[in-house]
Amino acid sequence: MATIFVERDSQKGIVVGKGGQKVKDVGIVAREKLESFFQTKVHLDLSVKVDKDWRKDKSKLKAYGYIN
Repeated sequence: MATIFVERDSQKGIVVGKGGQKVKDVGIVAREKLESFFQTKVHLDLSVKVDKDWRKDKSKLKAYGYIN
């Protein structure tokens, strides 16, 4: 499972796309790259969540792996 975090509801709509097409396209490309790297089939379950102002919160940046 992978989660894509955005800061605003309006961003979520952009990432998900009409009928979920954008997030589906992202998932297909990501899955193909993971399968190539691991040389095995991969199931990738993507979700998009709103986490208001997460980029300004050091603890969230750390939790999401952006800083040590």
